[in-house]
Amino acid sequence: MTPEDQPDGRALVAAALSRIAPRVDVATLDPDADLRDAADLDSMDFLNLVIAVHESTGIDLPERDYPHLATLAGFARYLDERASA
Repeated sequence: MTPEDQPDGRALVAAALSRIAPRVDVATLDPDADLRDAADLDSMDFLNLVIAVHESTGIDLPERDYPHLATLAGFARYLDERASA
């Protein structure tokens, strides 16, 4: 898959989040709110979200970068930057 064919970061996070926490309406989440609080994710849910995004993109998401994934906007920006690198 070329970078042009890759969905944007927000769509990737939204798709993974819908599988991990189907009760969450991603469209209503504040993109700058803490993702774990806004989506009511516990630590295992968050880890499963990271794994799901990695599996769908092939992008490594090391634990040291988790602070960049704390919000929906940050997570999306991180993926967009990594996909274009």
